[in-house]
Amino acid sequence: MPLFQNAVFHTTVANLRDLPVDATCEVAFAGRSNAGKSSAINTLAGRVRLAFVSKTPGRTQHLNYFTLAPGKYFVDLPGYGFAKAPEDIRAQWEGLIGPYLSRRGPLVGLVVIMDCRRPFTDLDRNLIEWFKPTGRPIHLLLSKADKLSRQEQTKVLRAVKAEIASWVGGTYSAQLFSSLKKTGIEEAEAVLAGWLGIESPKKAVTENKGPPDKGNPGAKMPQQCQGTRSGR
Repeated sequence: MPLFQNAVFHTTVANLRDLPVDATCEVAFAGRSNAGKSSAINTLAGRVRLAFVSKTPGRTQHLNYFTLAPGKYFVDLPGYGFAKAPEDIRAQWEGLIGPYLSRRGPLVGLVVIMDCRRPFTDLDRNLIEWFKPTGRPIHLLLSKADKLSRQEQTKVLRAVKAEIASWVGGTYSAQLFSSLKKTGIEEAEAVLAGWLGIESPKKAVTENKGPPDKGNPGAKMPQQCQGTRSGR
């Protein structure tokens, strides 16, 4: 049974002044358009159409809030990479996404969804490098794992973990995920539950039996939800 099965749509935000004032902690989901971001949110919530899955890349242009518990939210960010022109990308970033990610007090972590067949595109790297200085944790969700063989999955995950092991100044983790096969759900739940201060699943999936490190979802998170946080 999904940990976040009680998630419901709350509101769509097009302007920073309309951000929920009751938020104590929230997790943002970002990803290149068509990387499987909305499908991942739906899968974690155990729902079919909680987050809208469009056949038109870049359809989501605002911040969509989903309530998990009082004051606790998932936030679906606009997919990046399919704006009609560079000016559209810049306007969207400067007016909404950038200020939200850099200044939003209740934001406790960022989930970056990347197609496991094409991880770390230039757009992914730009977002990650921009977000790192905030000091908030980043979890990389390698979506569409069902498109690869087991051997290919292992190779991709090993390469991604090797890269994030070289990152400094923050807490980073990565995992494989498939909305189609419903794999990787418990591992993702364990990470997000820790960030949000929600009781974690009884059985957390871990890949290593040794002490957790910054590349392991079991690693200690530097910033967890602990009551009301100030700032928009």
